[in-house]
This record gives sequence, structure tokens and C-alpha cells, in this order.
Amino acid sequence: MAQYQPGQRWISDSEAELGLGTILALDGRMLTVLYPATGDTRQYAERNAPLTRVRFAPGDEVTHFEGWKMTVREVDEIDGLLIYHGLTANNEAKTLPETQLSNFIQFRLASDRLFAGQIDPMPWFALRFHTLEHRTRLLQSSLWGLGGARAQPIAHQLHIAREVADRIAPRVLLADEVGLGKTIEAGLVIHRQLLSGRASRVLILVPENLQHQWLVEMRRRFNLEVALFDRERFTESDAGNPFEDSQLALVALEWIKNDERAQDALCAAGWDLLVVDEAHHLVWHPEKASPEYQLVETLAQIIPGVLLLTATPEQLGLDSHFARLRLLDPDRFHDLEAFRQESTQYRPVAEAVQELIDHGRLSPAARQAIHGFLGAAGDELLASVESGDDDARARLVRELLDRHGTGRVLFRNTRAAVQGFPERQLHAYPLPNPVEYMELPIGEHPDLYPEVSFQAQAEDGDENTRWWRFDPRVEWLIDTLKMLKQYKVLVICAHAETALDLEDALRLRSGIPATVFHEGMSILERDRAAAYFADEEFGAQVLICSEIGSEGRNFQFAHHLVLFDLPAHPDQLEQRIGRLDRIGQRHTIQIHVPHLETSPQERLFQWYHQALNAFLNTCPTGNALQHRFGPRLVELLDGGDDDAFAALLEEGQAARLALEAEMHSGRDRLLELNSGGAGEGEALVEAIEEQDDQFALPIYMEKLFDTYGIDSEDHSENALILRPSEKMLDASFPLGDDEGVTVTYDRAQALAREDMQFLTWEHPMVQGGMDLVLSGSLGNTSVAIIKNKALKPGTVLLEMLFVSEAVAPRKLQLGRFLPPVALRCLLDANGNDLAARVSFETLHEQLESVPRASANKFVQAQRDVLAKQFAVGESKIAPRHAERVEKARQQLVASLDEELARLTALKQVNPSVRDSELEALRAQRDQSLALLDKASLRLEAIRVLVAG
Repeated sequence: MAQYQPGQRWISDSEAELGLGTILALDGRMLTVLYPATGDTRQYAERNAPLTRVRFAPGDEVTHFEGWKMTVREVDEIDGLLIYHGLTANNEAKTLPETQLSNFIQFRLASDRLFAGQIDPMPWFALRFHTLEHRTRLLQSSLWGLGGARAQPIAHQLHIAREVADRIAPRVLLADEVGLGKTIEAGLVIHRQLLSGRASRVLILVPENLQHQWLVEMRRRFNLEVALFDRERFTESDAGNPFEDSQLALVALEWIKNDERAQDALCAAGWDLLVVDEAHHLVWHPEKASPEYQLVETLAQIIPGVLLLTATPEQLGLDSHFARLRLLDPDRFHDLEAFRQESTQYRPVAEAVQELIDHGRLSPAARQAIHGFLGAAGDELLASVESGDDDARARLVRELLDRHGTGRVLFRNTRAAVQGFPERQLHAYPLPNPVEYMELPIGEHPDLYPEVSFQAQAEDGDENTRWWRFDPRVEWLIDTLKMLKQYKVLVICAHAETALDLEDALRLRSGIPATVFHEGMSILERDRAAAYFADEEFGAQVLICSEIGSEGRNFQFAHHLVLFDLPAHPDQLEQRIGRLDRIGQRHTIQIHVPHLETSPQERLFQWYHQALNAFLNTCPTGNALQHRFGPRLVELLDGGDDDAFAALLEEGQAARLALEAEMHSGRDRLLELNSGGAGEGEALVEAIEEQDDQFALPIYMEKLFDTYGIDSEDHSENALILRPSEKMLDASFPLGDDEGVTVTYDRAQALAREDMQFLTWEHPMVQGGMDLVLSGSLGNTSVAIIKNKALKPGTVLLEMLFVSEAVAPRKLQLGRFLPPVALRCLLDANGNDLAARVSFETLHEQLESVPRASANKFVQAQRDVLAKQFAVGESKIAPRHAERVEKARQQLVASLDEELARLTALKQVNPSVRDSELEALRAQRDQSLALLDKASLRLEAIRVLVAG
């Protein structure tokens, strides 16, 4: 008979916390096992499946899935399945097939190993204890999923990320102004939702030109491995549904909108969270919607969570803003005219709140506006505010925010409200247009990049005809770099060919240390180039980037930016400047713009500078103005009538000023307060900075590396090189590279050196290492000699670590209330628990190792005594476990009932609270309470101590 049969019960050797598994199928050489306690399914190769068959013997107590227990008297085996016969506590005869065993049965694997002579070195036991401690702390941390990103902690980003990620199936619009970090906010939300279990599969839809930026941001900042899908990858996959193979998928809208087969697969793949970047490009009118909009609308109807990232909402008008909101909640936002009327009601209230914040008091008109919004329920709060109660003022603002029409679905921060941005200075350099460019044939479109056109028609291999030998911008660049030789300089141009040619020119004509960075390079090559540029002592002075190559990178350690040419769209110009112009930049950004006179370059420069003011300030109106004036601009770039161009500049400037005035007057202070977090974000920043300053992680990781045989050596200040040693304990240790990696625990170093891995408590190497410790048996048995004069030689102490836990699907987040925690028991010969009087660290310092053979002999001699002590230890810990479970129950009920009450009351005044949100909370409450009833104690580790 085959070793495996459907219905048999097995336990995972590497993931014991999954509970009891059931064999579902044996298909060829693959074995499928379901773990009903957590809902997880695993597939293993039949030959080396890490599974142990669960066989109970007469005398063992077993539990039925309905909860009743019986003591086994006899065991039969029929067709490969075990049948247990025994008696209940009432002496009632029962039969229990193994298929009906409880999924929550736990096993004393530590005691089995101890009596089998599998005794581990003493430091391993301490590593297991400290791993349990850290895991418990992390699961309860308010920073979980927020503190580990390779990013500067910024208050408004952290507040939005926590507010959104802590919701069940969040559906929100992230609409911060350019440069405030919408992509980082979305990444933080994704990361926290994945770590907490609220989401397990995420779909990211972006314009094709942003795919690489997202890939880099997710991998470099959040250590998230995202699968990039295109037509080739989809068609070449032999999977039934290629999207089902990836936890995180990154898909270009341009491809997917035209591929019906891929759309069907995408809709059937079962996502938890949909993220759409550049959502303002999804075109919608009441009569008709674009194919992109229709696709996103279809996905948003079947995917529970939706994040839309967009430019400032009013940029393209109220109709466009409504189009985004109806994707999030079509029941709430179904009537455009009603939405227009509703939007006018919030401005008086926003002005009243601004008055309250600025002056600490309210005018009669402001009081009337708030009364009209809150009704009689707000009068008591208003009276308290008038009497000078600061708490009442904060509560009043919170109440107004809660009831705000779009306050729960829209987050928007502006540069005006968020401080910390640098100033910009523009340096323009008009240069003579060389005759070689003036003789180029005129094409259909203005030639903004004549060097590309010239090189395309030049003879291959002739060094004398290279464009950089006569282009005055190259001579200017060399002179400028020499003047700025003590500074790092970032040079950006539109094409990779231009970047490569400029590197050649600098090397051959100046000897200035330079490196290049473009889309044709691999990510590893780009990392090396960025690291060479970042190195202050021996690195390159200049980094030459192509347009696409620079996306998603942060070079804010530099503050000199050379725009060797200009992009065709103002959004791309802002993206270029945004490589340096970021929160935390300590210097004024120096923008150098060489351009050729009497060429399209000169007129484009004038358009950006005089009409859009895009060099000295961010240009939130750029996209709208490009739509409006783009065709006329293109006609005039190639030397059209001077008067017509001057008129276009004046008209563009007037339109920009009008749009900016409209956006400023329409700025909703309620939304800004809600998005800024009113101090909550600042508290998160302080907590992350405090966590960064602690040494707990480096100390823990050093012990982990020592245990698993990972060698570490100094790379430079605050950086280490990690390599697998010849004595590596487990080849599956998540080092990330078989040859070695460079790591740092220092956030500033990690931001400057993207070639180094940034180790935090959330990093896959740290989490994978902790999982390796806790999922296996490493360190769950130990024997040691205790050197203490107060103890009579030969005295035996038994130290036991029990884990108090509830096995539950991660999405319920029971770990917030009942995280797995190690409860320690230290028994003397009389059965007294000394753990409260002798700390783990104090005891550990008094211990000495025992040779394994000697330790095994002692354990075998004391086997009967020790076996009895296990039950005594559990009886000592059981009341503490019961107390934890009861406290968790009370906290869970209080927390979820409070949130349910708040949202139920809020729904009466703010329809953006969805029925599905309330139903999900109630279901979460009921499921969580049911699983808390099944919370159990598990003997995690045993250490036998002999006084010497």
C-alpha cells in the first residue's frame, strides 16, 4: 500500500503551527496537504515531504473536531486510515476515525526529541527564547509594516499608510501633490497589509512607462518581489491562469486593455487589493468611458480593496474627480449633479475649522456653519470649545473630519501644508546652435534632441563625426563640472544613447570620473552605478541618467542637477527635478539648463519657465495646461511666428495663474487635516527613529548568524559583508545570495547606498531567519550545568517554554490581541515555579555546556521524573494562559465593538461607510471569538539544568 492515502493526518516538520494536516491528493510525484486550522494548502515532493504521520497509541488522549475528548484503548488500520477506539471522561465508548481528529491538536515535539537524545547546544535554546520574545513584540507593534521601508520616515506618509492599511479591504484615493510620495504611501499600505495578513494577493496596474519605476520601488524600498507581466510572459506561460502563480503582479494598462484573454484571466485570479497609478488618466463621461476606465471599473467590482493614485483631484475638474470616486464606491457616488451640490457644502465648514485652528475661537458665522453641519449634537462641543477646552477643540475637529463627505475615501496633502521641501534656483545657459544641427532635414515634429538625429545619419565608426565633438553643450558641461568639482552632479537626458555618448565625451576629453545609468542596464548594474556615484571618497563626481533610467531613484545626497535636454511633457520635467527635490533635502536645488538658441529647445525652455513656472516650483497644473495648449505649442516650437509664441506664453501664464488660484481657494482644510494626521504621523516618526537607535536587532542577528554559520566582516563604517561559511547549518537560510551580500542597519547609509541591503525587523532575511528558528526544532531541547553555590550538587531544575497561542488565519489579526508568547516555567525538585524570581538572562549567565553524550545519559536516567514534571509545568502555566485568553477576549470585544459602534453611527451621517465594511467587521469579531475558544498551550522548548 502507498505511504500516503487521502484522509490521513500528518503534521509539518517545518511548520508545526499550521496544526494537523489532511492528505488531499497524490498526483504523480506531488503531494497536496490541507491544513484546515489556518486554511493553508501546501504541495510537497512525495520523496522528501517534511511530514510526520500522526499516530496515537493506547493511553493517549485525542480530541474530536467537535471538541469532545477520549482516551485511546485500541487502534485499527483500515485501507491506510487509522480508527481509534476508546472511552470519554464519562466512560462512554467511542470510535474516532483519524479523518475526524481536531485540527488544533498540538504535539510535545520537544519532549520527544529530548528523550530521543536530540539535545541541542546551549546557545540555540537562548536563540529560540529571544526569537519568540521578538516575534511577540513585533506582532503587537504599531510600527509593523511601516518601520522597515528603505525610506525616510515622513509623518503624513506614515499616518496615511496606517490609517488605510488597518482597514478591512480599504477603498481610497491617494491624491497628494507631486513630490509628496504617493508611491511610497501605496507601498507602505501594500507592505503592512501583506505582513498583517489583511491581503495576500495584490494587483498593481500602471502606465507602461512606470512599470520599471514600480518594480524598483517595490523591490528596493519594501523587499517585495513583484512579477512584471507583459504579453510575452502571459502567452509563454503554461499555467492555466498565469496570474495565479504570483502573489504580487505588475501589469501595464496599455497591454491589458487590448487583450481580452488576459483580462479574463486577470478577473478570475482572485485578488485582495487593486492598486492603480496615474488614475487621473482613466477617462470617463456620463455617456461613455474609455477602455482603461471600463477595465478598472470591472476589476474594482470584484476586488475587495482598491487604491487609486492620482494627481491633485481638482486638476482636471470636478467631473474627473467624481469619476475616480465612483470607482471606489458606485453606490455612494452615483449622481454627478448631486455630488457637485454636496461639494459646495464643505467649504464654509473647512473655513470655520481653519479659523478655529488659526485663532482658537470661532466667529458667529463659523459657529453657524458648524451647527448646520453637526446639528444639535455639536452644540455641547461648541460650548466647550468656547470655554477654552483644548480637548473639546480636538474632538470637534475629529467629529467634523469623520462626517466629511469624502474624508474616509480621499487623502490629499499639499506642499503648502507639508513642510521640509528645499528651494530651487534656476541657471539658464543659452548656447549657439551649431551649423551641423541647423542643416539637419526638418521632420514632422520639432527636433528637441538633434544629437540623436545627427548620429543616426552619421557614418558608423567615424570618431570624427561624433556629435559631442561640436555640440557646445558638451564643452559647457565639462567647464561646469570642473567648477563644481567638490560637488556631486546629476545629469539627465532623454535618451540612453545620449547618456552613453556623454560618458565617452567626458572620459576622452576631460578625465572627470563619471558613470552612466540607463534602462538598458540590469538592476544590478544600475545599483553599482548608483553606489559608485554615492561614494563620497572614491566615487564618480557625475552620474549621467537617461529619462527612464532615473525613475524611482533617490539621489538627494546631491543638489546640482543638469538638464542636458528637456522632456516633452511637464510631468516628466517634474519627475526629473524630483530625483533631488524631496523632503529632507538640506540644500537649495541648483538647476542648470543649457539650451541651443533659435531651436525648439529654446522655446520649450521659455514655455516651461515663463508660462508654467515649472523650474522654480512644482507644476500641479502642468498636465491640464499640456492638454489645453499642447497642439499649439508643438506648431510653434519649430520657429513659428515670434508674436504668436509670445501670445501663447502670455495666455499659458494667465491660465496657470487662474488654475492655481482656483485650486488654492478650493483647498479643503478638512481634507488636509485628515490627511496630515494631526500629530499622529509625527508620533510614528519619533517611534521609528527611536527603534532605529536601538541595538536589539544587530545583537539578535549576530547570534542568528553565529548559529547558522553565516560569516560577517566589516565592509565600511556601519556596513557588513555576509557570506555563507563552510559550516553553514542550513542551506535554506535566506541570505539572498549564495556568494554573499552587503548589509547595513543604518537608515541614512541605506538611503545613500542602494547597493546595500537595509536590515530591519521586517527584512526578509530577518523574518526568514526567525521563521527558520521557530518552524523547526532548533534549540527546543538543551541540557546544561548550573554553577550556583546556593544549589546542592546534583540538584535538577527543569526550565520549560510554553507557547500560548491561537491558531487562526492571518487576515483575522488575532496576533494583535493574543500574539504567540513564550510563558516560562522553572521547576525545582519540589515542583515550585522559580521563573518569577530568576530571570532568563540571570539564569543563562550561570550555565555551562554539557557534552551531548553525557547529557543524553543523564536524561535517560531521569526520564520518568522529567516526564512527570512536564505535566506539573503545564499545570503551573495553564492559569496564566487562561488569563491571557480572557484578557484578549475582552480587548478584542472592546476594540471591535467600539469600531462597529463608531462606524454604525458614522454611517447615519456619512454614506461613504459601506455595509460590506460593517459586515466584515462583525464576521471578524465572531470568527475571532470562536478561535480564541480554541487557544492552546504548546510545549515549545525544554532545558534540563543540573547543579554542579
